[in-house]
Amino acid sequence: MEINDAYQQKMAAQLKEWAAQIDLLEARIGNAGADLKLKQAGELRELRAKQHIASEKMQELGKASGEAWVQLKVTADKIWDELKTGLADAHSKFK
Repeated sequence: MEINDAYQQKMAAQLKEWAAQIDLLEARIGNAGADLKLKQAGELRELRAKQHIASEKMQELGKASGEAWVQLKVTADKIWDELKTGLADAHSKFK
């Protein structure tokens, strides 16, 4: 059970960091011109949706055990990878 708890703590911290990064991107978009705002608004909504899904998976992981936990972890890892990639792509567009 310690591994499960450690994993959940690590991912919760990562999710919190990513939420801050999304907030920063949102602020940058807010300061951008209208054309850029329109273009990036959809991408930002997608990142927020992925963040929400990741948060839900964290809650599910907290309630699961055994094989169910392992299966949820696989799904959560995929969601984390997608969120990480989406954030990296968004950050690269604002450099």
